[in-house]
Amino acid sequence: MAGILTLISVVAGASLASVNEMTKGPIELIKQQTLESGIRAVLNSNDLQVQAIDSLQEGSVIIYRTDKGNAVQATDANAFGGNLTVLVGFAGDGTIQGYQVLETSETPGLGAKASFWFKEGKGSILGKNPSKNNLTVIKDGGEVDAITASTITSRAFLRCVNAAYEALSMSADAESGATKQANSN
Repeated sequence: MAGILTLISVVAGASLASVNEMTKGPIELIKQQTLESGIRAVLNSNDLQVQAIDSLQEGSVIIYRTDKGNAVQATDANAFGGNLTVLVGFAGDGTIQGYQVLETSETPGLGAKASFWFKEGKGSILGKNPSKNNLTVIKDGGEVDAITASTITSRAFLRCVNAAYEALSMSADAESGATKQANSN
């Protein structure tokens, strides 16, 4: 009996491992295509080239520098359903051009509304600059209307947006400081 169970377990494990290996490549390709189309969408441009990629804060923030602006991917692990990953497009002056939710485990019909909620009305973040606008939910004294019945998701989303902007600002300050120092020598 133990031998049969062991054999079944070995065969099942080998089958799962082979399926995982076969699907790993296509899954990575789909993720890459989703990211590339997301960068184009958040920067409102079909014709752009990613010129540099910076990974900050142990990979929770990734900056994609393009010839049309910057797209910043930020992840918040404290959303209602777990990780929430948002890609935010910034113009050169820090104004938000667009965003796309890349990963979410939020409740369908509630927290999953983050994909479109923050694009229109009192919840819109488009055209706002995190350095000039208080991009937190109204309940916390901010300017953004939270998703109805999904305040935790709204807070996580806005933390992603603010973290993206902060990382972009810090990297721009670091670059300009290095440039100033190099030019003064």
